[in-house]
Amino acid sequence: MKRVSEIIIENLIKIFAAFSSFIVLGIIIFLLTNGLPVFNYIDPISFIFGMNWNPYYGEFGIFPMIVGSFCVTILALLFAVPLGVGCAIYLAEIAPERVRDILKPAIEILTAIPSVVYGFIGMVLLVPWIREAFNVNPGFSWFAASIILAIMILPTITSISEDAIRSVPQSIKEGSLALGATHWQTIKNVIIPSSLSGILAGTILGMGRAIGETMAVLMVAGNWPLIPKSIFDPVRPLTSHIILHIKEAVVGSPIYYAMFACGIVLFVIVVGLNIISQYLEKKYRIKWG
Repeated sequence: MKRVSEIIIENLIKIFAAFSSFIVLGIIIFLLTNGLPVFNYIDPISFIFGMNWNPYYGEFGIFPMIVGSFCVTILALLFAVPLGVGCAIYLAEIAPERVRDILKPAIEILTAIPSVVYGFIGMVLLVPWIREAFNVNPGFSWFAASIILAIMILPTITSISEDAIRSVPQSIKEGSLALGATHWQTIKNVIIPSSLSGILAGTILGMGRAIGETMAVLMVAGNWPLIPKSIFDPVRPLTSHIILHIKEAVVGSPIYYAMFACGIVLFVIVVGLNIISQYLEKKYRIKWG
């Protein structure tokens, strides 16, 4: 029979869980009620796939911003995934315990640095370096934003991938070595395939963080509402677009509704990535007996 204190704690936990769900539900309702009215001024297809953003002339197309969000995110993943997975393999399988005790906190502390600090470092160091090294102007670009985002999502990919690699049972590794495989062959042919679900989940979660990042990207991306033709062209991701225009949006105006509609699009993208992450995690998960 449960004690009274256990019943109280159990009910408190249920209330906290329900409260969290209500907060999420409230955010969704708030986004929908403030974002959907934009379709009184423009149809959904023209809003999502429109190429021009000029609200004073009734043009609310956000397709260049959607493309910009995916451009900076995909390039950031190209930088961060090999580095993050490589770090995870080194920490989990190769690094001595003493080295791991130093490297792992050093990587994880990257998550504690405010995004505005990343943006400031990007403005002061990275953008001038790109301008000089590649002879491009102004240096605020898709390339700069992707490098900053890659550094920011590196801890997410590394930590989740390392946990996935460490979850592979020792008996599986020892079995591979006992059959004559080298340590590297065991890593390549046994450990990485066995931990693939966790590595994919970490990559998708990193992608979710990258596509939702605002401040650092705003400071280095250049923020031109055009589809980039080169990695050195400025881009304007959706998050930056919302920040740039929300300050001039009068409550109840078409711009105001358009900003919340951008938030809905961003929310749908992030939720979609989380669903894909869960699907991949279940699809490639190996249940160890």
